[in-house]
Amino acid sequence: MLYQNSVPFSPNFVLKNKHLNTAYRYYFSSIKIEFSRKRMHTKDGDFLDLDFSTANSDNVIIAIHGLEGSSNSTYIQSLTKKANANNFDVIAINLRSCSGEPNNLLSSYHSGKSEDLVEVIQYIENNFNYNNIHVVGYSLGGNITLKYMGEVGESSSVKTAIAVSVPCSLKGSSIAMAKKDNKLYVNNFLKTLIVKANEKFAKFPNSDLNIEKIRAAKNFSDFDNNYTAPAHGFKDANDYYEKSSCTQFLKDIKKPTLLITSLDDPFLNEECFPIKEAKNSKHFHLLTTKYGGHVGFCEYFNMKKNNWLENQILSFIENNN
Repeated sequence: MLYQNSVPFSPNFVLKNKHLNTAYRYYFSSIKIEFSRKRMHTKDGDFLDLDFSTANSDNVIIAIHGLEGSSNSTYIQSLTKKANANNFDVIAINLRSCSGEPNNLLSSYHSGKSEDLVEVIQYIENNFNYNNIHVVGYSLGGNITLKYMGEVGESSSVKTAIAVSVPCSLKGSSIAMAKKDNKLYVNNFLKTLIVKANEKFAKFPNSDLNIEKIRAAKNFSDFDNNYTAPAHGFKDANDYYEKSSCTQFLKDIKKPTLLITSLDDPFLNEECFPIKEAKNSKHFHLLTTKYGGHVGFCEYFNMKKNNWLENQILSFIENNN
């Protein structure tokens, strides 16, 4: 259903610019959480580094970052500070290759790799005594979150889930990101993605990766055709986008789940806003704002006052706890 929010998002005039709002949190947030790290070994011989910030609570939020992010991402840090202050423990997942150490396999992480979230939740259930588990995912991590909630339906122990700024149609997002005014974002992402792909090729020289094509990638479609798809068992980028996009899973969500997204998000096109799916669901809620950019949602230049996003997340959890 379409979510009725009692606290509107009202940025000042300058922060109504979608690119400025997208960048402002990244460049000006000064929060620094001291996490405690635990390494979780996965069933396929790899590992995930989980970062803990605890408030001695029996409620935990599992936080999942976006493309090329980590537990150091400003939105993860902001959520953790606010959640701890409201008596929630936080476990931030560093997706494969994102914790500062390359993962063990040729494959890495991608937008549809919800099986890693399954393993993390099982690990938490087996090793900790939390009464309530909640999941918050951002961008790519939000796609994983929504896909997971649809896949598991009522069987998961997760009580509520919130996703932020999600490319619900990966193909649609790829098209949006190929626009000229997004070139800076794409170049920044590709810079680190290609470095990691080079490391993979050096470690697995007999793989089927075409490293020259990967190095020449100019957009996400190029990179996904030449690394993401072959490294993770997809036929090509379109096959990856089709199978991993969360939109097709939304109808099967059976627990309280919220998507927060801004209509001016430069990373998304109209295919990325699942309005019809929300209208037809009792459990999947959609909150849209006119402004906010991509994982921005800054109303003020004073970052200490920019808690709108975190307040929405915690309010939804507490109203469904």
